[in-house]
Amino acid sequence: MTTPSGDRPEDDYWRRPPDAPGNAGAAPDQERPAGAASPGPAGYGGPPPTTPPPPGWRPPVHLRVAPPRHLPPQDTAGLDVEEQRAQWVTWSVGGAAAVVLVALVCLLCSRAIF
Repeated sequence: MTTPSGDRPEDDYWRRPPDAPGNAGAAPDQERPAGAASPGPAGYGGPPPTTPPPPGWRPPVHLRVAPPRHLPPQDTAGLDVEEQRAQWVTWSVGGAAAVVLVALVCLLCSRAIF
């Protein structure tokens, strides 16, 4: 990061004016140290002080959640049968598509040769 030197007039639009409330009379090339509060009514003086809640404080609980319900048991044998049927359908559709593609390639090659 570079420090503004004032030798580029196109950057003057983005610089803070020397009499701005945040600068508090400082020169444009000087910055306030980190954590220093800005004086003046327009400056930010930091967040208001807070007090911690008393020990053991918790928000009131008005609603008790019902315990989770039990799921019905799974039929693993039936799931296996359905999975095998789905796999058979997938392989059948894939095989039919492969046969159609091979037939199309043979047709195109025969037209190119003859």
